[in-house]
Amino acid sequence: MTNLLDRLRTNLRAANIPVSVADLEGMSAKGFLSRVADVERLLESFSSATLPDYLDIDVLPVADTALASPQPMTSIPPANTITALAPQLRTGRLSPVELTRQALDLLAAHDPHLNAFQLVLAEQALADAQAAEAAISAGEYRGPLHGVPVAVKDLLDLMGTPTTAGSKILADHYPSQDATSVALLRQAGAIIIGKTRMSEFAYSPGSNNGHYGPTANPHNPERDSGGSSSGSAAAVAAGIVAAALGTDTGGSIRIPAAQCGIVGLKPTHGRTSLAGAVTLSWSLDHLGPLTRSVSDTAIMLEVLAGPDGHDGRTLRSVPPFHANGLQPLARGIRVGVLGADGSGAPQADPETLAVVRSAGAQLRAAGAEVAEVDVAEIEALRLLNPVILAMEAAALHLPNLRTRLNDYAEFMRQRILASFVYGPATFVQAQQARAVLRQRMTALFEQIDILVLPVVPHPAPPLGVITATTFTGPFNCLGWPAISIPAGFSREGLPLAVQLVARPWEEAELLRVAMVLEA
Repeated sequence: MTNLLDRLRTNLRAANIPVSVADLEGMSAKGFLSRVADVERLLESFSSATLPDYLDIDVLPVADTALASPQPMTSIPPANTITALAPQLRTGRLSPVELTRQALDLLAAHDPHLNAFQLVLAEQALADAQAAEAAISAGEYRGPLHGVPVAVKDLLDLMGTPTTAGSKILADHYPSQDATSVALLRQAGAIIIGKTRMSEFAYSPGSNNGHYGPTANPHNPERDSGGSSSGSAAAVAAGIVAAALGTDTGGSIRIPAAQCGIVGLKPTHGRTSLAGAVTLSWSLDHLGPLTRSVSDTAIMLEVLAGPDGHDGRTLRSVPPFHANGLQPLARGIRVGVLGADGSGAPQADPETLAVVRSAGAQLRAAGAEVAEVDVAEIEALRLLNPVILAMEAAALHLPNLRTRLNDYAEFMRQRILASFVYGPATFVQAQQARAVLRQRMTALFEQIDILVLPVVPHPAPPLGVITATTFTGPFNCLGWPAISIPAGFSREGLPLAVQLVARPWEEAELLRVAMVLEA
């Protein structure tokens, strides 16, 4: 460890970034350097002649089956799902204004205990709700989000309001236009009631935030809501809003969804636009919805998905996503339930493993072909994702690290400073390893259609404590679609969850299978 700290100190000095002894000791104590040797051994195992991932185009888009209009599940959905609210709003049986007032009342009642909202837009929300009500009455119904209260994570731009990204550095950042995702929600008629709390610059899988405090779990306020889309998950789980936007770089949609007992989708990288979002990692960031049902997730994804000239990541020639008639389907689907993951260590606690096995059994009963599969690449990918994230985030934050270092709170400051422990060749070596692992995982998914595995190793930890990205980060590294769906409760009454993963652009199949488990 002494050698690593000496190397880190030297690299920070070369980058003209000041570092204190306290921060060096903090990085070591928090474990930010604990797997550097493992990473370096992994990278040395790949050929230096390998094409880096950013030159590799072996994974091509696949045909995405069109879907019919989203239908309710066989069980009655909760009253505050989009699927249940939309028909009532469309026919005038439910008022967007009254629904928005209810959302704001719930926010006022619960947020003092949750700390889920960074900014409340009550006046604007009510004005938007009145406009929605008038438009629907005039026959100008825009679709299932019209008049539905939603929230957005506070790293997405809303014109005229601050986008802090959970930081002090951006506290006075007032964008001049909406993020693309926000504009799409507005076009669909959604009512944005506020912006939600998050960990600083989204660089934590917990709700810990040294500036604005943690976000409590609605199921138990002494437990964490997960991160970094903490407030979005808590707001949906508490029933304040029907849906919220989150982002996911190592698990930041799926971890909060799992810990709060809701649905969280990370679409394929490039399926949804990140224009107008504060970046953490250009090649790992994803934007997606947090909702109370899989049907609602499909509705949200249809609104959010598509090419955007402001985000080149969305401009690949891929089939569009149409949420037209999403129905549960598992018959004939080849499902792999994760066996060995390459770590040689226990994957998760017994209750989490039990719900994963139960999911496999339920899919088999529904007609799927189910087998246990060993995926040693999971361990390699979980080592790789934080390295790529760290080096991209360090490049992005370099100017502020030089001039405003002490404006970062301790966790964020020490975590991003730790990224300078790596050498100048590490980024390219990581991209070479990424290319090889992508090819291996693509070969595995020629044998299966869906992979079933945990989202998190255990239920929600104590408030402010982070959760490992053990099973989520690998699929940011690949950029493949993954969803967290609720799977009951632990003996302590905390939500349990299961993760499903599919090939790139196969969100339709992913959601169909998720609906089988949900039903």
